[in-house]
Amino acid sequence: MTTFENDDAARLPEESLAAAVVPDASVEDSGEGRLIGRLLSRYRSAPALLGPGDDAAMIAAPDGRFVISVDTLVEDQDFRVVWPSGMQTSGYDVGWKSAAQNLSDINAMGAVATAAVISLSLPTDTPMEWVEGIAEGFSDALETLGARQCSIAGGDMGRSGEISITAAVTGTLQGADPSVRSGARAGDIIAVAGNLGAAAAGLALLDQAPVNSVSVPETWSETELRCVELQLRPEPPLSQGPVAVQHGATSMMDISDGLLRDAKRIARSSGVVMSISSESVDFDAALLKDAAARCGVDSRAWSLTGGEGHALLATFPRLTDVPQGWNVIGKVLAGEPSVLVDGVAPQELGFDHFSS
Repeated sequence: MTTFENDDAARLPEESLAAAVVPDASVEDSGEGRLIGRLLSRYRSAPALLGPGDDAAMIAAPDGRFVISVDTLVEDQDFRVVWPSGMQTSGYDVGWKSAAQNLSDINAMGAVATAAVISLSLPTDTPMEWVEGIAEGFSDALETLGARQCSIAGGDMGRSGEISITAAVTGTLQGADPSVRSGARAGDIIAVAGNLGAAAAGLALLDQAPVNSVSVPETWSETELRCVELQLRPEPPLSQGPVAVQHGATSMMDISDGLLRDAKRIARSSGVVMSISSESVDFDAALLKDAAARCGVDSRAWSLTGGEGHALLATFPRLTDVPQGWNVIGKVLAGEPSVLVDGVAPQELGFDHFSS
């Protein structure tokens, strides 16, 4: 990994960089050095102890421990530049989503993000404006989602056949122990913080093809637009990870592949049954109603199996331990590791990266 070093252009003032790259320039037109410089002028974050400009960054680990997570977004696997609906994904969207999914993993450990390193792989014809949007989206996500203390410490970039962004984020536990998947015990209360189903509804809307040449996005209602927004720019509840730890959460994880699939991961790690009530997951039904009617889907299916919303799933010893802002959805039972919905094993669990 480099930290955006090895080119004097990376240290040019922003005015010089702006003059060096025409508005419609591509990555190939700009060259690596000027591309790095323009990205650095747009990344905004808290300072690292030693950040971009050297072969590696230096970050603080206040109590000698830190957590780290890494995630990748790949064009036509995790996002489309142009969706069947006609909606376009901006570089800003991709930068935001990359930040959100990584921050959510740190949050799920009960930690607070401290630093990020970002790797970009780009086709040479990628517009510079689109790439700059990645930096702006990532930076704005840190600010808006509540991770202002997280520094963008460096990264790397290279040429590829499709756009991809990989980010690794570190976090501090602030002296606490991490919340893990293996601590759930029979009798615990299962609860969720954040949104269930909206990102999945947004994906279904984005994937709809136009009918009679009518632009699909022009027909979306306010709630449908909100679902699309939560697919393109997720809003994980970053304040709630540390809060859950303070309230004695026995296990916790980020919901990225669907409530049921991720609940099964806790079940396997903890050796328990995660028993969920289907009615309890309907707290976002009003938000999902229009999208469900358009797509002919039971919105509850999105809440149970839809991914990419990056809510938090946790277990707590008692009902009185569940923090404000969390929704209780079930109870942990003894038994062979499994997930039950209304006492029955569900046929569908959620997203799997390697299934058809």
